[in-house]
Amino acid sequence: MAKREPSINTENFTAVQLMELDSCSRCGECVNWCPTYDASGEDPGLAPRDKILRWREFMNKSYGLRARLFGPKEISEEEMEEFKDDVYGCTTCGMCATVCESAINTVELWESMRANLVKRGNGPFGKQSAFLKLIGEYKNPYMEDNANRVNWFPEDVKVEDEAEILYFGGCTAELKQRKLALATTRLLNKLDIKFTMLGEDEICCGSALIRTGQYFINDTAKVNAQKNIDNIKAKGAKIVLYACAGCFRASLIDWPRLTGKELPFKVMHITEYLQGLIEKGDIKWEKSIDKKVTYHDPCHLGRHVGVFEPPRAVLEAIPGIEFVEMERIEENQRCCGAGGGVKAGIPDLALGVASTRVDDALATEADLLSSACPFCKRNLSDGRDAVGAKDLEVEDVVVLAAEAMGIDLSDAPE
Repeated sequence: MAKREPSINTENFTAVQLMELDSCSRCGECVNWCPTYDASGEDPGLAPRDKILRWREFMNKSYGLRARLFGPKEISEEEMEEFKDDVYGCTTCGMCATVCESAINTVELWESMRANLVKRGNGPFGKQSAFLKLIGEYKNPYMEDNANRVNWFPEDVKVEDEAEILYFGGCTAELKQRKLALATTRLLNKLDIKFTMLGEDEICCGSALIRTGQYFINDTAKVNAQKNIDNIKAKGAKIVLYACAGCFRASLIDWPRLTGKELPFKVMHITEYLQGLIEKGDIKWEKSIDKKVTYHDPCHLGRHVGVFEPPRAVLEAIPGIEFVEMERIEENQRCCGAGGGVKAGIPDLALGVASTRVDDALATEADLLSSACPFCKRNLSDGRDAVGAKDLEVEDVVVLAAEAMGIDLSDAPE
């Protein structure tokens, strides 16, 4: 009698990741820190430890000793769908990796699980399935005409055709949170820093596809990454600046992995660049921001890449700001709740995490909650509204710096 085929396979998993499944010691430290587990009311299916142990059980049913002797044990589609729901109920923030006693790289493990489920036909989750079509057709996930990325810039904004510095605006800032894009360009102009942009030749960085396990379909993410790299090179750029943490992380970590080549230019988050200018005394402040300000570390900028100090250095340099820290910061910060496709797929869960993070900010008695990522700003603003903290401002570090430099942003489109 022919043996049954395994219900799952090992596609998208590295040998190290397969060993990591066995290295989980079930200590539960990740459960204590997981933001989605906490915001869900402690749904056990969302616990990082539970997801690892369940996939390990699936592997044993399919490839363990008993499976070798008597054939794989069937895993029902109901079980697979339930697991899919849980593995997508994760912002891929990386907090579980930070505290893991076995040093498991959980972020890439979750992404491999998701890619495996997509290939199997179980993923992605909900509205996340639209990312591929939107990015493939519109070059952005917002179904906007890609020509709208910079055609709204006021006449005073000067963007060079070619320059050694390129500002990669990102879909969210250029198409949805345009105050940040305008602040960044006017700030660079005021500092007399010549820069260029890709304009309508810019394509989504691919973060949404990568985080949700759809990066391999039609090679869309790989092709788009290479197109962005080629277009940046064609502009003569040697340094690429980002005000979006997600784009920065995708460019720094994911593009080389997708294309198999090192980047031919240096990438920097705009706060890193500003910190260097501040230290050299090249920024002249013209306005005092008389507020108590706290800072939220974006996961993609902080835990994923290790940029913690530059945004704080910028905030602390701005005249009038009284800088205060929340209880959970840097490596141990609490996610805003928007990442990993959760904002699109499970908005209620994203809002729950954001509300808890806003509570962290309110505990400091700050007037303003700042971050260095437009997606964080969006979800933290939603969290602020959800908890009714109408007096708490939410604003990007770059916008605050621009305002302190005397730059008028009153004409910024919504």
